[in-house]
Amino acid sequence: MNPRLAAARALAAVLSGKASLNSSLPAQLDKVDDRDRGLTQDLAFGTARWQPRLDLLAAQLLQKPFKAADADVQALLLVGLYQLFYTRIPAHAAIGETVGCADKLKKPWAKGLLNAVLRRAQREGEALLAYLERDPVVRTAHPRWLQKALKAFWPQQWEAICAANNAHPPMILRVNRRHHSRDAYLALLEAAGIGASACRYSRDGIVLDAACDVRDLPGFAEGWVSVQDEAAQLSADLLELAPGQRVLDACCAPGGKTCHLLEAEPGLAQMVAIDLEAKRLARVRDNLERLQLDAELIACDARDTASWWDGQPFQRILLDAPCSATGVIRRHPDIKLTRQADDIAALAALQGELLDALWPTLEVGGMLLYATCSSLPTENTDVIDAFLARTPGARELDLATEAGVRQPHGRQLLAQEGGHDGFYYAKLIKIAASRG
Repeated sequence: MNPRLAAARALAAVLSGKASLNSSLPAQLDKVDDRDRGLTQDLAFGTARWQPRLDLLAAQLLQKPFKAADADVQALLLVGLYQLFYTRIPAHAAIGETVGCADKLKKPWAKGLLNAVLRRAQREGEALLAYLERDPVVRTAHPRWLQKALKAFWPQQWEAICAANNAHPPMILRVNRRHHSRDAYLALLEAAGIGASACRYSRDGIVLDAACDVRDLPGFAEGWVSVQDEAAQLSADLLELAPGQRVLDACCAPGGKTCHLLEAEPGLAQMVAIDLEAKRLARVRDNLERLQLDAELIACDARDTASWWDGQPFQRILLDAPCSATGVIRRHPDIKLTRQADDIAALAALQGELLDALWPTLEVGGMLLYATCSSLPTENTDVIDAFLARTPGARELDLATEAGVRQPHGRQLLAQEGGHDGFYYAKLIKIAASRG
């Protein structure tokens, strides 16, 4: 299959609200030649990254918008525009190959339209974009609701956040303490000719000078190292783990933090890791097996404690709550297409419900670390503020890290170009049982 067609079909599912790229792209990748897989991924993710800008440009070039049934043609046009403005693919190849894909969509009428619009974009696109960049949606390539939210919450940083969201993320590793120190693994990377440096905030983190195949990393198959962003790595030390503790990782998939907690404290009495979907736990299981670690995995709704909790309290809980994922847009740029403004209040309500449900499972004196990969205070400090107000036995603890920006509650890490993702942490201690 032509990589442009594969990318467009994956994107069409996203534009139609039926899927994310993580779910729609793998099936399309299976249909292209191995040599074209990288190009297909770049076309899909790159088009999603710049979609807010490309979509407004397309609107200027089209006489009328596409019908809902023609999301595949719309996606193909966006893929064509992405090639013209963000790749080194020659214009004649980008246009010719893209237009030719219309036959495979069984929409031959679209060939003339695509050809005319892409050729006009080749001639006039730069001038049109310069004109359109007066609109912050075009300038930042963020949907209007998100651009406005970031500007309102982060008036000094919002443009830098948008720039970081549009940048390609670095490849960051987590060294397995059970096998090597970070310095020892840096030496192994140097011997292998792989440029790298220590992360600033995570004691186990290493950022590579350039991304590489994990199979080229020393000892990857043996579990010496994993791929995980620096911000996500902070949870292991912030939880203050100790031997003999019973630990809960709620909403655990894909399991990076579960594994890191087990690496950081081999003497834990038990690790219970739960997630809503059984199929997502398969990835957790794979990670545990590669690292030769063990945890009790349970597929359930964390809020329904009667269905999974045995009544034995936990000394530590990590709640990496479902969120808007607005802090990891650079890794999942289709968030710009799939997330809507109305989602945020619903997610904040869910986050509050999870805190309320899990709090009784924590023993008095135990700690709960609340985390999200959101950049929006509505899901972060506001959620913690509301929880503390309605939970007399909860108190907030300081976070032992200089990462991020201090908030009324917790710390907000904002996405950094070349550095960590956007993330949020707050730590709570249970000083008394809830009143019955």
